[in-house]
Amino acid sequence: MPEHTAASRLRLSGLCFLLQILNILLFAVFVRYSPESSAGQCPPQLNCSRRNHDSGFQQPRFQDVHIQVLLSFGLLVAFLSRYGPGSAAISILIIAFAIQWAVLIQGMFYFFLNGKIYVGAQSMVSADFCTAAVLISTGAVLGRVNPVQMLLLALLEVTLCTLNEYILLSLMGVSDSGRSLTVHTFGAYFGLMVSRVLYQPHKDKRKREEQQDKGHQTDVFAVVGTIYLWIFWPSFTSITTVHDSAENWAVLNTYFSLVASTVSTFILSPVLYEESTPRMVQIQDATLAGIAMMGMAGEMLVTPFGALIAGLLVGLISPLGFRFFTPLLRSRLKIQDTCGVHNIHGLPGILGALLGTLLTLLATADTYGYRLELVFPLVAQGSRTVTDQALIQLSALPLTLLLATLGGCLTG
Repeated sequence: MPEHTAASRLRLSGLCFLLQILNILLFAVFVRYSPESSAGQCPPQLNCSRRNHDSGFQQPRFQDVHIQVLLSFGLLVAFLSRYGPGSAAISILIIAFAIQWAVLIQGMFYFFLNGKIYVGAQSMVSADFCTAAVLISTGAVLGRVNPVQMLLLALLEVTLCTLNEYILLSLMGVSDSGRSLTVHTFGAYFGLMVSRVLYQPHKDKRKREEQQDKGHQTDVFAVVGTIYLWIFWPSFTSITTVHDSAENWAVLNTYFSLVASTVSTFILSPVLYEESTPRMVQIQDATLAGIAMMGMAGEMLVTPFGALIAGLLVGLISPLGFRFFTPLLRSRLKIQDTCGVHNIHGLPGILGALLGTLLTLLATADTYGYRLELVFPLVAQGSRTVTDQALIQLSALPLTLLLATLGGCLTG
């Protein structure tokens, strides 16, 4: 056993060294800081729409997004008392590598010109989003893969996640500013398929016992993680809106969804479970579900009560999912979903995409006003009808599921 442990440590050390040297070499050859200070000076060959925040980029907004990825996800994966501290440490390793790799891969798609990748503030924000999808996937396989395998998962998933995002946002013109599809849905089902391939029948009983092992330490992690979600995720959802004037909708709708989904937990959990008050882990899950629901629809919803209704409904999904869907996934489909990403990211992400499609059908000048051009520029220009845009929004869902499941199988 000591020799095996020593070999594992050496494999992790060697892989980290090789990957970091690879990143340094690729950065030295390809990556340069963008010379443009505003989107108006951006060369037409580059995808300037993804860099239009650089000129007025506020450092606190970037800090909100980065803290959200680093702390919130780091604490959220500390789900089991047996794996909590180690999982938080590994999540930081995944973040450190995935951000570098995402800057390179996304740069090849969006910021490549004359043989160089020109990076700016928006490059880092985009890399954080891609890293979030990887961290969601790790929640499905937590406790059953080692750090070396986690790094390989990040290496492959960042590449496929960027490909999916490029197809949806750039080629198809899908509106998904808060990333219901490209982060929540993709990350969840990518991780679930990896988990399915790695299914270990002889460990299934032990995993169920570990999942029930929730002690004081887990509750502390859940409290802190939930607080960070409430503080920072509205910035995470709204920072990729096309213009600042569209940001207010995304922020407010996210908050309304958060409060309603949290109340839903207190409505349903006492009915499904013997505890009179939901545990903090359940409140944390409901918070995540409300956030995923607003990913696509956040900048589209034009009424506050609509966000409250959406949050109320999706807040019911999480406790129902853990009570009924998770055992079904384990027994019928042989998918061990350690952190329940199917209930708090996958299903809410799908529902968010369907809600976004429905709201797209209502996208008229009367309902959206001047914001129509910000949210659906092709519709405002007359290049697409509302029906065409809605069909494209809807078709993005099966495409994302296809890429996520195939990529997860390959990675597994």
